[in-house]
Amino acid sequence: MAKQYYGGQAVIEGVMMRGRKRMAVAVRNPQGQIVLHEEPLTAKIYTSTWGQWPFVRGLAMLWDALGLGIRALLWSGEIAAQEEEGEKVEFTGPVAWTTIAVSLSFAIGLFFLVPTFAARLLATYVNDDPLVDAIFEGVIRLLLFVAYLWAIGRVAEIKRVFGYHGAEHKTINAFEANAPLTVAEVQKFSVQHTRCGTSFLLYVLVISILLFAPLTFSMVEPDWLALLLRFVTRLALVPVVAAIAYEIIRFSAAHEGNPIMRMIITPGLWLQKMTTREPDDGMVACAIAALEPVLVADGRLQPAVSADATPAAAPAPPAAG
Repeated sequence: MAKQYYGGQAVIEGVMMRGRKRMAVAVRNPQGQIVLHEEPLTAKIYTSTWGQWPFVRGLAMLWDALGLGIRALLWSGEIAAQEEEGEKVEFTGPVAWTTIAVSLSFAIGLFFLVPTFAARLLATYVNDDPLVDAIFEGVIRLLLFVAYLWAIGRVAEIKRVFGYHGAEHKTINAFEANAPLTVAEVQKFSVQHTRCGTSFLLYVLVISILLFAPLTFSMVEPDWLALLLRFVTRLALVPVVAAIAYEIIRFSAAHEGNPIMRMIITPGLWLQKMTTREPDDGMVACAIAALEPVLVADGRLQPAVSADATPAAAPAPPAAG
């Protein structure tokens, strides 16, 4: 059986963690209590043998972001917005899913449409070479990504999310170092981690430059059809790029002592300085509360109830997938 790597993501006023069998979300409500939700991981990408195959297992990271991650984010937002204890909490709703659709549309427009059109325009002023076109597109996409992280990182609410991101990393680092999962011990560790989703996205952006280069369709007429084909092929190849990026990040994390691997890892660690903040003790307590039930489910920790964690006020929704 492949080694289990634990991880998760920051959510609104909390942290989501997942293991081999379960996911857990710990969120601090307005009353200052940690509210905990757990559910089993039943999607085929987690339970099947083929889900652990190289270049297939990387799709689980996409599923985490688009499936578990979004649902955990919705739930955390509703918990954080509660005004009264016992108020019913739901994962879904027309307003929430409309927000997600708008957000995804914005992301596709910003990181796919804008670089594609801008690169095509710039390439015509150089020599209209397909390779130059592809390089322009990749560089523009990378610059937009960095600029986006810088911009949202200046928002107060996002700074707190980035603090929880740091708490998630510290907790995973502490667990992987076999340190006690206490707030004082976890706070000693770094807010950076080699398997961070920020590093993963950086790898995706760099790999996409190489993979998308042959698919510029600059010789296709009319020009609008060439741009449409470029856009469609980029979206279609996202799972392929993600699968390759995951294998690179997994291999580099397992060999981070190698000087060449350190060179590969370092840019991602630098970028993480934009998406993590030093967490306060309450943030770390949330991250620990989310990780503990996940470890218990995998038999890595004896069952215990976190001192200030309470079960979620609403029944668990059906698991994704």
